[in-house]
Amino acid sequence: MTRRSCTLYAVGVICGTLLVVGIGLLVSQVFRTFMHNRLKKEIVLVEGSRVFESWKSPPPPVYMEYFFFNVTNVNEFLERGAKPVVKQIGPYTYREYRTKDNVSMVENGEKVSAYNTKSFVFLREKSVGDPAVDNITTVNIPAWAVMNELKGSFWKASMVSVWMNSLGSGLFTTRTVDELLWGYDDPLLARIASIKTVEKVFGLMYKKNGSHSGEFVYHTGEQNYMDYGHVETWKGQRKLDFWTSNQSNSINGSDGSAFHPFLDKNERIYIFTPDLCRSIYMEFEKDVEVKGIPAYRFTPPRSVLASKEENPANEGFCVTPKECLGTGLLKVSPCRKGAPVVASFPHFYLGEEKYVAAIEGMSPKREHHQTYLDLNPTTGVIVRANKRAQINILLSRISGFPKTRDLNDTIFPVMFINETVVIDDASAARVLKLLLIVTLVSNFPLLIVGLGAIMLAILIILLYRAHKQKNEVKHTVFTKPLYATSNEEDTSYSAVSDKEKEDPQNGTYIGLTAKSEPQE
Repeated sequence: MTRRSCTLYAVGVICGTLLVVGIGLLVSQVFRTFMHNRLKKEIVLVEGSRVFESWKSPPPPVYMEYFFFNVTNVNEFLERGAKPVVKQIGPYTYREYRTKDNVSMVENGEKVSAYNTKSFVFLREKSVGDPAVDNITTVNIPAWAVMNELKGSFWKASMVSVWMNSLGSGLFTTRTVDELLWGYDDPLLARIASIKTVEKVFGLMYKKNGSHSGEFVYHTGEQNYMDYGHVETWKGQRKLDFWTSNQSNSINGSDGSAFHPFLDKNERIYIFTPDLCRSIYMEFEKDVEVKGIPAYRFTPPRSVLASKEENPANEGFCVTPKECLGTGLLKVSPCRKGAPVVASFPHFYLGEEKYVAAIEGMSPKREHHQTYLDLNPTTGVIVRANKRAQINILLSRISGFPKTRDLNDTIFPVMFINETVVIDDASAARVLKLLLIVTLVSNFPLLIVGLGAIMLAILIILLYRAHKQKNEVKHTVFTKPLYATSNEEDTSYSAVSDKEKEDPQNGTYIGLTAKSEPQE
């Protein structure tokens, strides 16, 4: 076998081996399965896992922005029934620090319990003003809470109405941003506290700085990666008791801090939020990219807060059949001690037009008021998020309180929040490195197939050259002896001497001399 044949044979064997092995691995998904199983074991809520420490103390900074609706025509609204006019003021921005405290493994390590502690630090450079100085005129929430609690008792209501007049507690109040957020002594609550055990201080975020919302028990994800981070119980409850149906009282999904890996665009992501006293769901909207990391954007659809007519599954969120609000609203009074608090998206985004039209100053826009989560589909890591929610108060006629007799039912906006987070550079670099490893390992069979394809191309080139050279040899025509060293015209045979010498054994010697030109 010639050297060329050996080369062709070796290249052919290598090419065939690479293609067969590469295609086999590609079809069987061995490397992809290996990498996915490895990630599923790493992304679990147990000590020493890749995500445990960042789950306990998330490194990316979280910012909480508060926007208030300052009422500019209180007298016209109360006395003449004019459309209320509000002006948005904000943001007042706070750095939000989140930690999971008292973390412990339970149920033989299959689940983990923790308390979600939050604390807030004001950031003047990211705010429009000083919360200790800036005043906001808004709904007097303590007064409306008391009136709603007493609306079934005419005599008690009449007594409290007298107290309100004597104390100067109106239907609206003017307070500083600090007071509205973190609390102030309310004179009406102080008077009621003399005869009934109630909290004297009111604030939208009162007692929420440096506190938690109760114990959570989470699935670690070891048994099933799809359960990673899901809430098993909250305050010891597997189900809520605020609503009128089992479906509405279900605790589904995570608390918004962890999501399982290998997300699918067709799945619904469920999040349980104590602030809304319920679970909500989000659906895929579009592909995005954050700091080079590919992500799926999930957003809550209109059906989440749709009316029972649009979405019959939401009928369980009606406090009573008569207190079932329209699309875009959720009355959360069952978990707010009966206060007429209504939740919505900012500026009634995704809500019915009548709520927007009832308040001058509302202007819903998706880019400013949409809630969304950008999640890397491979790891489930949050790369960017905006949680936006609005607090409203239901104003209506209440028997026993003459000040309300000229009011029509109005969903009055008080404040909305924008809780934002973007993955930090260090965490982004780690995620990108992990994604690169996953991609290389998962696509290793493609590399083998690629090498096989290159070897196949080399084999084809070698075969073509060998075939071409073989044809050239066959078509070569020899016209002279291979040993000829000069042209026939330049040489002639001549005797060595005048008399040719003869050799008895080898014959006559012939001399080869240059051919001479004929002489004239």
